[in-house]
Amino acid sequence: MTVPVNPLTSALQQMQSMATEAAGSKAAPSLGEQTAPVGTGSFAQALKHSLDKISGDQQKAIGESQAFELGAANVSLNDVMVDMQKANVGFQFGLQVRNKLVTAYNDIMQMSI
Repeated sequence: MTVPVNPLTSALQQMQSMATEAAGSKAAPSLGEQTAPVGTGSFAQALKHSLDKISGDQQKAIGESQAFELGAANVSLNDVMVDMQKANVGFQFGLQVRNKLVTAYNDIMQMSI
């Protein structure tokens, strides 16, 4: 299994695949047909999946660093450093998404009706 070196490229590929899936699942409802809004829950699911991936990357990095500290033969310093950087970039990406969501929420709440 190959792991992408650039986490941002990986995130972009995931977003493109989710967009392709969402575009393929949209069907035009016939007249009089009651349907739920397109993508109901999909944003929340995508956000949860992203947070779970960030958490998983952090746990993996911590586990590898502990294994390296204990002298495990199959863990190299290079692997530990790469995984730590991937976890850090993922965390920073998640933090920026959170900041954008909070800003958007505040902007919407300040709109006058």
